Amino acid sequence: MLLLNTEDARAAAQRRLPRIFFDYIDGAASTEATARANEADFARWRLEQRVMTGAPKPNLATTFLGETHGLPFMLGPVGFLGLYRGNGEVQAARAAAAAGVPFCLSSFSIASINRVAREAPGRNMFQLYVLTDRALGAEMLAAARQAGVETIFLTVDCAITGIRERDVRNGFRSLTSLTPSLLARLARKPGWCLDMLRHGKPRVEALATHPEFGNSVLAQAAALSSRIDQSLSWDDLAWVRENWPGKLVVKGLLCADDARRAADAGVSAIVISNHGGRQLDGASSTIDRLPEIAAAAHGLELLIDSGFRRGADIVKALALGASGVLLGRAYAYALAANGGTGVNQIISALKAEIEIALALMGCPDIPTLRADGARYVRPA
Repeated sequence: MLLLNTEDARAAAQRRLPRIFFDYIDGAASTEATARANEADFARWRLEQRVMTGAPKPNLATTFLGETHGLPFMLGPVGFLGLYRGNGEVQAARAAAAAGVPFCLSSFSIASINRVAREAPGRNMFQLYVLTDRALGAEMLAAARQAGVETIFLTVDCAITGIRERDVRNGFRSLTSLTPSLLARLARKPGWCLDMLRHGKPRVEALATHPEFGNSVLAQAAALSSRIDQSLSWDDLAWVRENWPGKLVVKGLLCADDARRAADAGVSAIVISNHGGRQLDGASSTIDRLPEIAAAAHGLELLIDSGFRRGADIVKALALGASGVLLGRAYAYALAANGGTGVNQIISALKAEIEIALALMGCPDIPTLRADGARYVRPA
């Protein structure tokens, strides 16, 4: 199966996945207006075409989070990759390692961080929610350290979960076992069913020693979600620091004041994010807020996610102040559609789009794009 772009991947994922899981990837909060704005607002910026520059083939290597990577993006944390494709987390991590980019494992994953590190060695990172069960959170951080992880992403925009109406209708996180109705819906996608059977009954491996979370992935997902601390505050960074000696990235900021607070707290970087439009419906797109946050961040390293589907989107974000981009749905669709091969295809497609865009802009490399962004990207 050839995936030329993210829309190809999305369409193929929709054909292959049971609706309950496709809608979990594809859906967003309430009217899904913010999710649409994440993609649409890239059109507010234009790339500046320059000809006969004599520029060499663009170099896409860039540095973020203290390391040089082959491409200016990484695979961000997406929950339950192992439900979209058997051994999905490992397949995605292998694709990231092959491309020379980091992979960040979600707390809500089938595969544990230890299995990912063992079966897909590379620049693996880990994403954490602050839980009311602090002992479990500390256990997850200890497992990440044992797996050789150096950087964690602390997601802070999900203390209160947005109303995701597709999930409500499908029963995701309200169903805790396989009902006859759900089994009938799953059976309509025999290819997906066979893939799951080949890899065994999916469970959250990080909870293997916690029978109180249930013995099915649906029950575990609901129980883990219920333990996200709704009283999360800036003071909780102290607890994270006590339990994590490595790099700390705060993910889920969307306003300049919060960026300034993060800078004052001494975090390694932040991710400008609205969780793909899955939280506060009606919030700004991330690309819309990037220039303001970049101006206020006092040199704090900025990463960004939400809505990135094309190489030109990534180019615009880098020119506007981001040091790197986290992909989410773009690679999740591809994984669901065609496994690790699909993720390789989407990474290659984005790489080609960025490379061609920079060449047509007369821009030789990513550092030049970031240093002189106003020369290469302008308001529409």
